[in-house]
Amino acid sequence: MKITDSVLRSFRVARKYKENSDKINCVVYSPNGESAISSSNDDSIVLYDITEGTPAQTVYSKKYGADLICYTNGDSQNVIYSSNKKDDTIRYLSLTDRKYIRYFSGHTARVTALSMSPVANTFISGSLDKTIRIWDLRTENVQGLTEPLDRPICSYDPEGLIFAVGVDSQSIKLYDVRAFAKGPFNSFEMKLNRTCDWTGLKFSNDGKQILISTNGGMISSPSRVGVTRCAQVRLCAISGFLQSQTSEDRDREVELLLP
Repeated sequence: MKITDSVLRSFRVARKYKENSDKINCVVYSPNGESAISSSNDDSIVLYDITEGTPAQTVYSKKYGADLICYTNGDSQNVIYSSNKKDDTIRYLSLTDRKYIRYFSGHTARVTALSMSPVANTFISGSLDKTIRIWDLRTENVQGLTEPLDRPICSYDPEGLIFAVGVDSQSIKLYDVRAFAKGPFNSFEMKLNRTCDWTGLKFSNDGKQILISTNGGMISSPSRVGVTRCAQVRLCAISGFLQSQTSEDRDREVELLLP
């Protein structure tokens, strides 16, 4: 399905989930699309069975908090997520055993983005320490990092060959995964009214478009169809889609939308 203004506006709420007591900060689909998972400021990680339309499991991260939850490659039972309480370490968690597999330390400020490679055991993270770091799930050691970038958000493309970085809510830089140390091979400025900050960045399934979510009720698709405004949307998982509402009385809900 091509992402257009009319397509986005055609989606309607099919189901609501009210599992949280505080704001939901992230929601994503599993690689096979059969489940979804969310993290919340109430320190919970909630797993949803999309085929049944029901919540399936809740895991708590009381000590560290939970933010930017992300499935690992091809696996719906293991996740990575960042801390929003004690430190800036990224944690690798088994949902089956409810045990940590590994810790990824190195960032010195809040983590702002996590993205798992769709084809490998690697992932990237962005932070307010102005770095994008490249990690391998099999080792706790960082594999590389970029030059300083202000307020970065990041995402792999569907083929895992490049990753995009949104910088300071105004520009996008494209990196070759195999040569990221050389810097971006392409970059462009976004000519948007700066009334909000970028909070997330995702590629479309064909890799030709980039969807940017913001904290100002706007979703931007910059590469082909211009800017699309979609009222009250802060977080979205493109595959369905799922969204978390921004208004104070609804930001504890997850909604499943269908066209």
